[in-house]
Amino acid sequence: MLRRYDLTPGTAVFLAALAAFFGAFLLYPLWYAIVGAFYVDGRFTFEFIEFMLTSPVYGEAIMNSFRLAMVTTVATTLLSLPLAFLLVHYNFKGKGFLQGVILVPMVLPPFVGAIGMKQMFARFGSINLLLMRMGVIDQPIDFFGGGGFLGVVILEVLHLYPIMYLNVAAALSNIDPSLDEAARNVGSSGFKLFRTITFPLMLPGYFAGAIIVFIWAFTDLGTPLVFNFRQVIAVEIFNSIADINENPVAYALVVLVIVMTIFFFYLAKQLMGGQKVEMVSRGHVAGARKQASPGMTVAIWAIMLSVTGIALLPHLSIVLTSFADRWFMTVLPESMTVSHYTMVFDHPISSTSIKISLILSVFSTLLDIVVGVAIAYLLVRTNIPFKGVLDGLAMLPLALPGLVLAFGYLSGYSGTFLDARHFPMPLLVIAYGVRRLPYMVRSAYAGFQQTSVALEEAAQNMGASKFRSVWEITFPLILANLVAGGVLCFSFAMLEVSDSLILAMKSEYYPITRAIYALLGRISDGAYIASAMGVLGMLLLMASLFLAGRFLGRRMGELFRA
Repeated sequence: MLRRYDLTPGTAVFLAALAAFFGAFLLYPLWYAIVGAFYVDGRFTFEFIEFMLTSPVYGEAIMNSFRLAMVTTVATTLLSLPLAFLLVHYNFKGKGFLQGVILVPMVLPPFVGAIGMKQMFARFGSINLLLMRMGVIDQPIDFFGGGGFLGVVILEVLHLYPIMYLNVAAALSNIDPSLDEAARNVGSSGFKLFRTITFPLMLPGYFAGAIIVFIWAFTDLGTPLVFNFRQVIAVEIFNSIADINENPVAYALVVLVIVMTIFFFYLAKQLMGGQKVEMVSRGHVAGARKQASPGMTVAIWAIMLSVTGIALLPHLSIVLTSFADRWFMTVLPESMTVSHYTMVFDHPISSTSIKISLILSVFSTLLDIVVGVAIAYLLVRTNIPFKGVLDGLAMLPLALPGLVLAFGYLSGYSGTFLDARHFPMPLLVIAYGVRRLPYMVRSAYAGFQQTSVALEEAAQNMGASKFRSVWEITFPLILANLVAGGVLCFSFAMLEVSDSLILAMKSEYYPITRAIYALLGRISDGAYIASAMGVLGMLLLMASLFLAGRFLGRRMGELFRA
């Protein structure tokens, strides 16, 4: 039986416009980046792929990126699992506070936190100087051993463990506690119970978090740059943008990143799909939670605050650096000043970057609102063909590393009126908008789902057009969702790293994160001004997440689910 679709002329125009948008600014950059690795002068070849895989230099970069991603994922797992277990399985006073505090490290991108961490943990930084003055050590410890490898891992773990925690905690909460009870009744307990019952049942949630952490660490650009750990794939791609048309190996590296991303998502799906983890019932953990004893409560608080305190060290170091008048060979700044915050708005690079980021973020957010609301409306309110394809395209930017799309934009539109090497503003707006579009789609989608279509139908029965009924009836009712999604799109665009570093190639068009990287090259006051900019960015993101949470409440988590 053929399915009938409700495809009015207006809906058809919507679909055509969205198809053109996704074709031009999502599929075409990906296609161009892939094709560039296999074609030269119109001739199909594998020589660039072969050169990438056989070159010792690129081979080392690939292995370093893989090693970095694996160590970060394992370390994040070992840190997040105990935290999730304690907060899910025990009730105690102040639990809600700790569940909120544990997520605070997410408000500072590791790219920015690396600035302060270098100040604190360098060979003659605050921590080493403090330990030597206390007599604990005689020689400074190389905390960032391996040419900066350890520093990158630490920063990424401290930033990404809340993402792993959220996924693991959600998975643990959905496990039927009667299964644990049944296992205990037949003599299973401790690690055996976790290995044979709990962990297999939480695998779907765990792999969802592990894939995000792995891909993020594998493609992170900003943190390795700050720590000068340059022998990784992301930095090799970044270094090649100056001669992008003469160095096709960069295309091969991008193809490798895409293949790795697809492979690990496929692997996670196979691992999750190949095991039966269905439960007769789920979500009844509340009744099975144990009441923590006073001693256990103290221990939980000590563990949570210790982890959070360590995770907030980058934030603390950034704040201290931003106020430091002089900080060299001392545990704490020798004197404090607010002049660096004044210089943020006076210095040519920083002041211009704030204006540029505001312009880019406003226009990219408007783009997200228009496109995101249109997509959500089509998905919820209409019966159109290929709904799954449209939904998948809208969510695809969540799965794609920003590095890949940025490289695709730069190479695909080279020599056109959108060439980022001459005037990057249009492409930056598009890049920011495409990267954050899933947030707006999910936000508007939730709003349309929670608003009855009967209200629109009633207005149309009274003579209102479909557009007027949506504009005057539905939009006011979903305004909170749109504001929340818009705030998140705006704030994350203000602190976007990969797109800014790759596409903004002229100083007069530097956004904030590109300006921070440029300022780090100033020996005298660059790090101090960059830190002040980082603090302002951190406050912006904190305020944005707070506002989004106030508008959406528990529904905020839906914005980050594909």
